[in-house]
Amino acid sequence: MRKASRLFEIIQILRLARNPVTAAMIAEQLEVTVRSIYRDIAALQAMRVPIEGGRGIGYILRPGFDLPPLMFSIEEMEAIVLSLALLERTGDSELKQAAKRVSAKIAGAVPPPLRQAFEANALHAWGFAAPSVGTVDLALVRRAIRDEEKLDLSYRDEQGRATERLIRPIALIYYAETANIVAWCELRQAIRNFRSDRIEDCLPTGLRFKGEGDHLRQIWVDGWEPNSSTTG
Repeated sequence: MRKASRLFEIIQILRLARNPVTAAMIAEQLEVTVRSIYRDIAALQAMRVPIEGGRGIGYILRPGFDLPPLMFSIEEMEAIVLSLALLERTGDSELKQAAKRVSAKIAGAVPPPLRQAFEANALHAWGFAAPSVGTVDLALVRRAIRDEEKLDLSYRDEQGRATERLIRPIALIYYAETANIVAWCELRQAIRNFRSDRIEDCLPTGLRFKGEGDHLRQIWVDGWEPNSSTTG
């Protein structure tokens, strides 16, 4: 990695970090020596980049530091192209439209060599597009996750029995055949997965669970196994 690219990556790592980051941690991510990171941080500080900290305690970037407009490498651009293509296979119409707008914005903003990678149509996500998710509006679900708003579900369980659930949605998982809402179910008093193709109605309630989303997601992550999620 060229030094200029490495300096940029160090700033990015520090910008995204919530806690001090040691030179050893940065060196491991960038696959260089710790000594190189010490020299790079000293160079950034000499350029008046507001990095604070020291050896052994880690480094932080003071808030308010702005980088030049975002730029991508060829490999990063290819990752974006493929990710946007995969979105076309979901049943979420709002995300599909957003993916098209993202493609247009990036293609218009990047320089010609990167634009060629974006427009070459050399990378494809193969397979059938996901079917419509039915009556549930996944855009509404995503907003409820962001806003930490409870949802009222009319749902049919695995046996086809109708049930009403008040849930605290915390995540959305897209599969080829459907989407799953991960939520705290107030009836079961536990994390449950609700398949979108079994939801007959989904309504916002105006009731909030502010500040609980991260905690509930951690409970989910700590107890989640790929093939053992509990539904309904």
